[in-house]
Amino acid sequence: MELKILEKSDDEMKMEIAGESHTLLNMLKIILLEDERVHTASYDMKHVTISEPVLFIKTENADPIDVVKAAVAKLITECEEFVTVFNKAVE
Repeated sequence: MELKILEKSDDEMKMEIAGESHTLLNMLKIILLEDERVHTASYDMKHVTISEPVLFIKTENADPIDVVKAAVAKLITECEEFVTVFNKAVE
């Protein structure tokens, strides 16, 4: 995975996340949209085999980098919770 910040302002950010697919980008988008500081969160992937996905976020009164960091932390927590619940279910 490689990440490039393509554009950044006080309330918007566009970043390319090379080597990833709809799986990660869709989960991240959903979590971002749950955050009240997020006005818009979307991603574009022209073609899964020949282009890299680009995530766009627009915030309200928040640094988009901080908002993405919080979303990633929440995603990690949710994945860890799933692993715990799954392991209990299959014991």
